[in-house]
Amino acid sequence: MHEVFKREAGPVIARLVRILGSLQAAEDAFHDACVKALEQWPLTGMPANPGAWLATAAKNRALDVSGSAGHSLSEPIEAAASHATNDAIDLDRLDSGVDDDQLRLVFTCCHPALSPQTQVALTLKTLGGLSTLEIARAFHEPEATTAQRLVRAKSKIRGAGIPYEVPSRDALPARLDSVLTTIYLVFNEGYAASAGEHLLREHLCLEAIRLARWLHATLPNEPEVKALLALLLLQHSRSTTRVDSFGDLVLLEDQNRVEWKAELIAEGTRLIDEAVTLKRPGPYQLQAAIASLHAAAKTAAQTDWRQIALLYDVLLTFVDTPTVELNRAVAIGMALGPQAGLEAMNGLAPEQFELTHWLDAARADLLRRAGRWPEAFTAYERALTRVRNAAERRYLTRRLEETRSG
Repeated sequence: MHEVFKREAGPVIARLVRILGSLQAAEDAFHDACVKALEQWPLTGMPANPGAWLATAAKNRALDVSGSAGHSLSEPIEAAASHATNDAIDLDRLDSGVDDDQLRLVFTCCHPALSPQTQVALTLKTLGGLSTLEIARAFHEPEATTAQRLVRAKSKIRGAGIPYEVPSRDALPARLDSVLTTIYLVFNEGYAASAGEHLLREHLCLEAIRLARWLHATLPNEPEVKALLALLLLQHSRSTTRVDSFGDLVLLEDQNRVEWKAELIAEGTRLIDEAVTLKRPGPYQLQAAIASLHAAAKTAAQTDWRQIALLYDVLLTFVDTPTVELNRAVAIGMALGPQAGLEAMNGLAPEQFELTHWLDAARADLLRRAGRWPEAFTAYERALTRVRNAAERRYLTRRLEETRSG
């Protein structure tokens, strides 16, 4: 049931925020609905629509609180329950052009009074259903730092009386960067789960794509919105080929490209072409262009790695992060040979990847391709100490054994 609660948290909380007018109240109501489900579902069976059941149970619990005393729920629910009797917060009437509860919540969490990183963290926690650890890994920071960030954000919202409201259409672009980042990170967690048994969490990929489609419909002339949707579609086109029948990781070069979804590739390619014609370049356009080069290659050998490396050079002028630098080094290694890629990696600071296995795994792969087996073995060993996803762990373990035997 835990996975069901995690999957339904975003849509149910978004609906409750609209009804109750308070994020804390919505989270508390959802928590109590989950407790009720844990009590009832083992006896009655899981309902056909668990999300609708949880939303109804949460709203009814909030309504009960409004007329009771000595209740066990938190004060924010009691304070907000008066709104629930008539759905007083009618967001559909606001002049925003946003008519989707979850997309509304993305925009409301991305309030300019909060720092950009806090906006993203809060939205990932509330809407994406990501754990504090998963968010910390996305930000390359300790879990305790992320937890403190979330506590401070909710405290600031309460203390400053920041309203959970949809901004007017004119104010939407000011929050756009954080909204795009949030949707992108939700997709990333679905595409390559940072922890757990499975590599893919498809419901997160589909939810991110759905939100990106809503955003594109709302802001159709924003090139970065077009590019983000293009990027997600191009990436998702090969999701089903990223794991085999046993759930094990399949590298890009080994995937069956015939099974890539041609309709998603065509739509993504069209969107990136439209974005480029608007002549306002940005990081998502560059990432989508990289994804389109992968999609265009009929075989792994036909991949234009030199062009991909050049695009990463340009991307670094927009987003100078360790992850982009690492991806650039990998592209150089594929274009010019393993030694060139390893030299490009030498400038990366290991402490920037302390919380992930990415640097060690990428270095190990290039060392393996170069035939430097003992060094590759050591790098795979280091990567295994940091990996948290079971599918990736199995892949790294297989590579470790291959390099052991040379």
